[in-house]
Amino acid sequence: MADKLSDRTVKALPSPASGNRVAYDAEVKGFGVRVTAAGAKAFVLNYRTAGRERRITIGSFPDWSVAAARDEAKTLKQRIDRGEDPLAEREAHRAAPTVAELVQKFKEDYLPRKRPSTVQQYTLIFDNIVIPKIGSRKAEEIKHADIDAIHREVSKRTPIQANRVVAVLSKLFSWSIKLGIRADNPAQGIERNNENKRARYLSTEEIAFLLDALASHPEPASANAIRLLMLTGARRTEVLAATWSMFDLKAGVWVKPSAHTKQRKEHRAPLSAPSLALLSAMLGEAERKATEDKKAPSEFLFPSPTGEGPQSEIQKSWTSVTQRATVAMWAAAPDTAPGRLVAELVAAAERAAGANAAPRMPSYAEVVKLAEMQKVKLPPGLTDVRVHDLRHTFASILVSSGASLPLIGALLGHTQASTTQRYAHLFDDPLRAAAERVGALVSGVSAGPGANVIPLKRGA
Repeated sequence: MADKLSDRTVKALPSPASGNRVAYDAEVKGFGVRVTAAGAKAFVLNYRTAGRERRITIGSFPDWSVAAARDEAKTLKQRIDRGEDPLAEREAHRAAPTVAELVQKFKEDYLPRKRPSTVQQYTLIFDNIVIPKIGSRKAEEIKHADIDAIHREVSKRTPIQANRVVAVLSKLFSWSIKLGIRADNPAQGIERNNENKRARYLSTEEIAFLLDALASHPEPASANAIRLLMLTGARRTEVLAATWSMFDLKAGVWVKPSAHTKQRKEHRAPLSAPSLALLSAMLGEAERKATEDKKAPSEFLFPSPTGEGPQSEIQKSWTSVTQRATVAMWAAAPDTAPGRLVAELVAAAERAAGANAAPRMPSYAEVVKLAEMQKVKLPPGLTDVRVHDLRHTFASILVSSGASLPLIGALLGHTQASTTQRYAHLFDDPLRAAAERVGALVSGVSAGPGANVIPLKRGA
């Protein structure tokens, strides 16, 4: 007959010669302590559910006292009476994927259908933020507060990026609901940071300085990628992933397949004469280098340095080029505070190098350092221009040349008129100029016989 277990009796239980033995409690049916041949002791509960005999481990002795383990056994029996299966739930939890495992499955099953830029963005967020923060935790355990904490932490450094992290996590957990891993999305309801959408357009002067900086950039491939962005208004990902098979240089057309465009539709874009000249020069150089290396030329306009796939990024080159162009702009305005700083650094470099040395333009970092020492606030110059602003600038040049919104949308590959509508305000100046011409004509009618009046034909 079973005795009521106590800490004293459990402690005194002898170990079996081999295997394990269970000593049951007289108070709670099915509750007992398992003793192994090695002397380890753990509390267990035997129960039946759906016609099956089950045994669940509560905890080890002496980490658990007999009283605490007995209370837990009573709680488990109440759950069993309600039709639950505690052991099955525990096993399911153990088998449930961690966030890192869910991310890996997401990368393998979901991301391959997305554009290369989307894959890159998601991968960076997963690898640099999500997995280091919550990768080891079970995906089913993540709560709204966990996502909010990540958002708040990232917001301290990069508020916009913090919003992107939440968006990626929301997509991940929405996908997990479809898999039956979760019943809810913990990333929903996170209060996002404000994003003030700005429009930055390069002036003619800024374009000239940017082109000069590109001419002296040490990486020709990145420089050509930026030039092609300026000449076509294409998206960065479209340019970097472009292959020579997409171009008909004789017809002067770039046919972007649906897999490469944001709108998932084929986009046929005409190429200007400068674009064709750039592409022809690039193709000639690619063929020359391939002959020199005795191998077939890459299918990509901008192949990766490793030779596998296309070049993935130009951000470092872009930062270098915009900083160099900014310093040149400041140097061209010697009467301004930044211009005086540049002149001071140039003079100091000439003194150090000697009179016969070639003049050297200071780096952006050197100008910034001197400005901090002299407490001079520097304007951004071109350092506030993003790569995507080249696309906006392309549109603004089209507007100034008299192109209509539908035409601009067609050149940019927009499928929704509302997307192109963002450039409508750029028509203010040409519309105002047109209105002024009408105003001048009407004013001339009442200005007397000396006015230059254009007669209007009847029925016009």
